Amino acid sequence: MRIVVQEPAFDFGAEADTFAAGRTDMGAVVTFTGTVRDSAGTLGQMVIEHYPGMTEKALDSIAREAERRWSLGEVLVIHRYGPMRPGERIMMVATASPHRQDAFEAAEFLMDYLKSRAPFWKKEQGRDGTGWVASKDEDEDALSRW
Repeated sequence: MRIVVQEPAFDFGAEADTFAAGRTDMGAVVTFTGTVRDSAGTLGQMVIEHYPGMTEKALDSIAREAERRWSLGEVLVIHRYGPMRPGERIMMVATASPHRQDAFEAAEFLMDYLKSRAPFWKKEQGRDGTGWVASKDEDEDALSRW
């Protein structure tokens, strides 16, 4: 398991290539990358804040929960903080399992947690002003299925 909370951008291709490399016992690798979205075309940047130490501990805990629930050989969670422009990568989740269902379900579980409960705070800065991003009911609903 690898948990990374960092400010600089990460290389998705390099991370995906090295994730579970040499694990011939894994039949499935699932990856997901979240990017900064600008639906209205007015976003200048998103700034993500977190509490160092607390954030890593929370991410480690949820990754261990995924390992308990599903048959996983590897788990990777990368999440950025700081200022990011539309289109930039915010986070990456990768899971490896002997079978695809466990890899997909565990990745979805981790993504739902990151979206609704991980200790990150997002502020959007754009032409229409600055504001904190509120949690959405659909994100909570997605997490409740687990």
